[in-house]
Amino acid sequence: MTSRQRDTPRALIRYALFSATLTVALVYLLYLVRDTLLLIYIAGLIAVGLAPLVDRIEQQRLTTRIRLPRWAAILSVYIVVFVVVGLFVMLMVPPLAAQASDLFNAAPEYVSRAQQWLIRQGVLGREITIGEAVRQGAPAASPDAVGTVLSAIWGFVGGIFGVVTILIVAFYLLIDAENMVRMMVRLFPRQERGRVRDAFRRAGEKVSAWLAGQLLLGAIIGTTAAIGLWILGVPYFYVLALIAGIGELIPIVGPLLSAIPAVLVAFSVSPATALGVAVFYFLQQQVENHVLVPRVMSRQVGISPVLVITALLIGGSLLGLVGAILAVPTAAILQVLLQELLVEATAD
Repeated sequence: MTSRQRDTPRALIRYALFSATLTVALVYLLYLVRDTLLLIYIAGLIAVGLAPLVDRIEQQRLTTRIRLPRWAAILSVYIVVFVVVGLFVMLMVPPLAAQASDLFNAAPEYVSRAQQWLIRQGVLGREITIGEAVRQGAPAASPDAVGTVLSAIWGFVGGIFGVVTILIVAFYLLIDAENMVRMMVRLFPRQERGRVRDAFRRAGEKVSAWLAGQLLLGAIIGTTAAIGLWILGVPYFYVLALIAGIGELIPIVGPLLSAIPAVLVAFSVSPATALGVAVFYFLQQQVENHVLVPRVMSRQVGISPVLVITALLIGGSLLGLVGAILAVPTAAILQVLLQELLVEATAD
């Protein structure tokens, strides 16, 4: 086919239709594997975040001639994380188990007190036992009961499988990180490769700082919740504070969900205590949303508070909880890319 034949309107229409069909097919294919791509992206963020630490460990020499292999450096990071989590569990489980057991044993009495107060207020006509509430909420004869249980079990197993998959993929991404960066850098002109490699490094540092910032926020919220609940005289504050610290790792709804059990337990003491706990959690979350998160993330990650809040809102709107969790590191990476593009545009 000659050049003139390729430039005819009919040929251009065929080319446009073929390109549009191929684009739609690729987008649909990406949509079908979106869950897998999300797992890979999360694993990539973990790998990028751990890369600076792994690099520092890898640079350490066992002797003057023997250097620590990269796989051993990665395993050492994994082992340290697992050991720290294990020690934390060992230290926290005994008091948590004791308080949780007491809370479970006292739950019927707390529910009874709450219902009696609601009866006095005219909200309830009579007390409802836990068994009646369960039967009304999920009848045993329901044909979907078995399916619901199986779905819950499958979701739990799928969650564990997803976590294991993320850790394995992150491990291999860390193993081959240098080769992948080198391959990506080679896609750019030779004179731009140094700047591109520096951009990769800075993006990795920002994601690593984000991981540290998340842990710091969880520790701050958990500690302040323990102190506040203890001052207010709320029982089982140890368990409730741990729930608050873990809930902080889940943006938007995590703090709200962690406040619910604290208010319910405080209600068993008195309505005034429950109101005090609700006010405390409200004020704590206001400080967390408008002061701690913007300042900690801007200091750790180096992005503005406005961008942090905007990223959380957009991420939550697009992908819910997962999107909100991934919003800040994604915004940090995009900030690095935009800075490089602006520098290039200014140079031109």
